Amino acid sequence: MNDLDQLVSAALAEFTAAPTPAELENAKARFMGKSGRVTELLKGLAALSHDEKKTRGAEINQTKQRIEAALAARRQAMAAEQLEAQLRAEALDVSLPGRQRGVGGLHPVSRTIERIESIFGSMGFDVAEGPEIETDWMSFTALNNPENHPARSMQDTFYVDMKDEQGQWLNLRPHTSPMQVRYARAHAARYASELATGQPMPEIRVIAPGRTYRVDSDATHSPMFHQCEGLWIGENVSFKDLKVVFTDFCRKFFESDELQLRFRPSFFPFTEPSAEIDIAFASGPLKGQWLEVAGSGQVHPNVVRNYGLDPERHIGFAFGMGPDRLTMLRYGVNDLRLFFDGDLRFLQQFR
Repeated sequence: MNDLDQLVSAALAEFTAAPTPAELENAKARFMGKSGRVTELLKGLAALSHDEKKTRGAEINQTKQRIEAALAARRQAMAAEQLEAQLRAEALDVSLPGRQRGVGGLHPVSRTIERIESIFGSMGFDVAEGPEIETDWMSFTALNNPENHPARSMQDTFYVDMKDEQGQWLNLRPHTSPMQVRYARAHAARYASELATGQPMPEIRVIAPGRTYRVDSDATHSPMFHQCEGLWIGENVSFKDLKVVFTDFCRKFFESDELQLRFRPSFFPFTEPSAEIDIAFASGPLKGQWLEVAGSGQVHPNVVRNYGLDPERHIGFAFGMGPDRLTMLRYGVNDLRLFFDGDLRFLQQFR
């Protein structure tokens, strides 16, 4: 093996041993750089005769081409190794099932509200929705709860730092009772001609579910909660109808014909007489315990007047219940705050 063959072998060995592209370029410089071994051989041609230059020059150029070919091959091999390593790092196991989006579901309180609407809908009740930011008159005064009345403290709510066009302060509604007034006034306006001539007006049967707000927060109370208000007004609607309707609702909602109801005397500014409604289960962990689920009563004459109706002619009842509490009872939840924490571990149980 002559000196040029040895040079090619040495270059090939260094190129093969280079672990990184940077080391490979350093090895190239030792052979092909300005002071590299091949370059030094080319510089040495100046000392040779004309004939020796031709022969030796051709041999050196051939050696240079062999080294350049080895360098290119090593560069290509390194690039292939790098690509292979990247592909291994980013490899996808196509034998695994793809990641699917989780299946959502209704919030338990939403399920309860839908159930309430369905049951009362089967009894001929409409569903009404209204604004959550209300006037002071709609939230309190129209419901026989005048300014500075102590009963207002029972429904202490959040106020908005602005007034409506009539100069009334606005608040976040503390109950959905304003929808009683809004719906009844619209109903009375629709049948104004019948009322003026003494003709019978179609009865008002409506429920108003929605979000409400009060300054209250603990395991059984939340600053934002849900309420469902109910109203039935006609010319011959009695407290007996209230008992029949609400008893039928509770037994359908909890799917128990053995459920007992108790109407306990109470006070609400907008009804007279008024009653708290308690229920008792015939079985289960709450068997025999009386649990409050709603407030109710015969609509106060002052409130009927605010509906735009004659209390001497029109009479009826109203009730208000909390879908959140009904949901707690139906599903055995003991902390109201779980409904609003957004914890998927809790919510996924109701899918």
